Amino acid sequence: MKRIKWIKLSGISLLLGALSGCASEEDSIQMAPLPQVESEFVSELLWKGKVGNGVERYFSRLTPAYAYEKVFVADRKGTVQGIDADTGKVLWETNLGELKPALISGGVTASYGKLYLGTETGKLIALEEETGERVWEANVRGEILSKPLADEGLIVINSSKGELSAYDAETGEMRWRNASEVPSLTLRGDSSPISFSGGVFWGMANGRLGAAFLKNGNIIWQQPLATPKGATEIDRLVDIDATPIVSNSLLYAVGYNGQLVAIDLRSGRPAWKRPYSASSDFFVSGDRVFIITDKDHIVAVDARSGTELWKNSELEYRQLTAPVVISERLLVGDAQGYLHWLNPENGEFVAQERINRSGIAIAPIRVEDAYVVIMRNGDVLKQKTP
Repeated sequence: MKRIKWIKLSGISLLLGALSGCASEEDSIQMAPLPQVESEFVSELLWKGKVGNGVERYFSRLTPAYAYEKVFVADRKGTVQGIDADTGKVLWETNLGELKPALISGGVTASYGKLYLGTETGKLIALEEETGERVWEANVRGEILSKPLADEGLIVINSSKGELSAYDAETGEMRWRNASEVPSLTLRGDSSPISFSGGVFWGMANGRLGAAFLKNGNIIWQQPLATPKGATEIDRLVDIDATPIVSNSLLYAVGYNGQLVAIDLRSGRPAWKRPYSASSDFFVSGDRVFIITDKDHIVAVDARSGTELWKNSELEYRQLTAPVVISERLLVGDAQGYLHWLNPENGEFVAQERINRSGIAIAPIRVEDAYVVIMRNGDVLKQKTP
């Protein structure tokens, strides 16, 4: 099976089988066979639900959210649900796509008693978290493919047009906007912005990590993580689509065809850089950074020095989700509907289970001592490990 990669070209989405552009089946990139794992445990199913038709086979980073003792989920066409986190009971359901599909793609973010979601049609939507009632809607230039940020009374989004913009959390009125250059050919997807100590940080399609003042959007600095190089436009892709992470006074970021970088927030200078290429979100836990490379290799890096601690390449090109640590184990999902559990200390498999054949596009989220995972067909499962 070929590796799938979404590309954006002048606003048009293209689905490419292999970035190398090989012509023959023999030369195409192959999905690794399923590793044989002797599982140490089987997850317990606590409840199961369904939200519309899910994201189906479309590219999506439509992550659920856990807040207010509820799990909030959405499907691509516009169904949004508030679910009791303990029982799985659907407390309310809203349809944002009554006349035509809403194409929800960016979020869910739960904050200020509301839910904030973005769409492929350039709309930022706010809903009441208790009822699902629509509060306001704002038009944005470009698609919203990543999760909105909520902080200091603002909702900040990063659009496919290279614009970082902020909106009043209560009214939807735009407060500020700044723009960056977007290459004609980019990977499909955008970095979610994060905030820390009055600053907002986000990745750009031109290979730079940006920092701005959250209050007014004025740029503080831009740090290059990758420089375009190569003979073809595909070789020159340098997107930073992964969400940055702040941990222990260091800002971590990774770029496609670029580097994994740790930046000292006190000085604004890189503490270390390592040559890794990745476009999906990563995870920091304790003194370790876990990333999924563009080949779907799972890598653990020392958060203080950047030294590689281990690498697991047995899931190569299985279209993995972002990694997450749950119950002290590292967890990733894949395109065939498998969950793979690894020992975060050495990268060895500890369990494997197939929970659905439709596939998993988004990393599971932690819900207290359990986790919730959404399948591509819209099935929503809450499970718990021993």
